[in-house]
Amino acid sequence: MKDDQIHQAIAILKDAVLTKGWVTPAVTIVATQDRDPYKVLVSCILSLRTRDQTTAEASQRLFALADTPQKMTELTVPEIEQAIYPVGFYRVKAQQILELSFQIGELHQGRVPDELETLLTFKGVGRKTANLVLTLGYGKPGICVDIHVHRICNRWGYVKTANPEQTEGALRKKLPPEYWIIINDLLVTFGQNQCTPVSPRCSTCPLYALCDRVAVTKSR
Repeated sequence: MKDDQIHQAIAILKDAVLTKGWVTPAVTIVATQDRDPYKVLVSCILSLRTRDQTTAEASQRLFALADTPQKMTELTVPEIEQAIYPVGFYRVKAQQILELSFQIGELHQGRVPDELETLLTFKGVGRKTANLVLTLGYGKPGICVDIHVHRICNRWGYVKTANPEQTEGALRKKLPPEYWIIINDLLVTFGQNQCTPVSPRCSTCPLYALCDRVAVTKSR
C-alpha cells in the first residue's frame, strides 16, 4: 500500500463497517455509551486475552455493581472476581481493577488521568490500554496499536515493523492525524471479521487492490 492510498483504505473500511454487519469491539461499545474514561480503562483491562462477547458481558455485570472508582473500592476482590468471571486471568484482573480504583481515588481525586505517561504508571496498564483511554475516553489524539493494527498495517505494506510499539512510532510519523483516533476501532473490527491472522479472507476483501499481502501464504 502506498502512503497516499491510506485515505482510500480508511474510506473503504468505514463503509464496510456500516454495510457488512461486522461485530464492533466490546471496548468500543462501552466507550460509545457514555464516553466514560474509567469504564474504558476497566473494560480494556478485562478485554486482554478475552473474547469480545465475554468482555462485554463481564463489563455489564461489573458496572451494574460499581461504575466509578469510589464505588469499586467498596467491593471486595472476590466480589469483583465473581462479576468478571470467566474473563482471562480474572483473579489477577480483579486485584488490578481494585488497586487502580484506589490509586485513582487517592492520587487523582477520583478522575482517570488524561496523560499517557501518568496512565503508564498504573500497574498492568500498557500503551494499548493507555491510548484507548485517551482516544475513546477523552477524545484526545493518540494511536492505539494492538496486535490487529500491527499485523494489518504490516500486511498492507503501509509500515514495516517488528512489534506494536514500533508500529505506533511509525504510524505517528506517517498516518494523517484525522485517522489517529479511529484507526484502532477500524482495524480491530476488520481484523476480527475479515483480515484474520490465519487464512485471511482475501478473495472477498474490499481492500484487495490496495493490499500488498506481505507474508500472506494462505488465504481464502
